[in-house]
Amino acid sequence: MAKSPTGPAFRLPLWIPGMRIGLLGGSFDPPHEGHRQLSLVALKTLRLDQVWWLVSPHNPLKPDVPSENLAERIDAAEAIARHPRIRVTGIEVSLGTTYTADTLRKLLPRLASADLVWMMGADNLASFHHWRNWPAIAASVPIAVFNRPGLALSALAGPAAAALAARRIPERAAASLAGSAPPAWVFLSRPHIQISSTELRRARRLASQS
Repeated sequence: MAKSPTGPAFRLPLWIPGMRIGLLGGSFDPPHEGHRQLSLVALKTLRLDQVWWLVSPHNPLKPDVPSENLAERIDAAEAIARHPRIRVTGIEVSLGTTYTADTLRKLLPRLASADLVWMMGADNLASFHHWRNWPAIAASVPIAVFNRPGLALSALAGPAAAALAARRIPERAAASLAGSAPPAWVFLSRPHIQISSTELRRARRLASQS
């Protein structure tokens, strides 16, 4: 049965003031063990209380992800998460947002008493300067960047990393990121997240054509 867009899956997860919460946005088409691995590392390394997977109805940078399968993607993400401190939400439907900058603009006032961290892979850092209003994102919330095989050099040499170089904190201080005044960011060299939704979608397309 499809989830109602006003149901619990499209609301904020339960939280209390003072929590340290990591936000992992994306299409999650499909969700995979890499998302879970990244989240478990974040809980430990960043000393977070929760990680929220923000399943986007539509990713402007991924036109091959259909918005009509959102409920299925949320169900699949919940099946992959398998952890009481990893929460899945389609809150962007309720917020009426698509772009990360708009989502944070509406979400942050609701979570003003929480310490938030935006989480992304190294591939996202490499293309971060293409995101709509990316400087506002960096100015609104600390960012944790997780390594991907072969992408560290290009990500750290990219325009966004260069512009924010003075606000990068050392990896050994990653636990201090939540609660830091933005802009602030850390690059976590371990682990290398081996799998990506883009690769899985490509494999899925190839399989359907064979």
